[in-house]
Amino acid sequence: MLWQGDRARVVLVDDADYPGFCRVIWQAHVKEMTDLPEADQLHLMRLVFAVEAVLRTVLQPEKINLASLGNMTPHLHWHVIPRFRDDRHFPSPVWAAAAREQSAQALPDGWQVRLRESLSACLDALG
Repeated sequence: MLWQGDRARVVLVDDADYPGFCRVIWQAHVKEMTDLPEADQLHLMRLVFAVEAVLRTVLQPEKINLASLGNMTPHLHWHVIPRFRDDRHFPSPVWAAAAREQSAQALPDGWQVRLRESLSACLDALG
């Protein structure tokens, strides 16, 4: 858990191939974005965009992928995935066949702490 608010939380996915891979998860059991009132839709997307901005600043990836799938788990959540030129699947989606055996990106020491602190500072302001 990186951050938790009243309506949503942000978790860091434990995937060595995709450092910084986050999920923004809506707390209430909701299946689709259009099931939310407009104010909650906007709030959730502000959180997703804020997570993207923080990941870009802290990790400086080549690209950020945003996805809301939920086919296996019909609970509203967004994937925010930093992508690096040398990750296992780049330039394809992370769910495609791997293009290389392993990722080679080297991130600065302490990036997880910096990510947590930066997310807290940014997301606490949004509530």
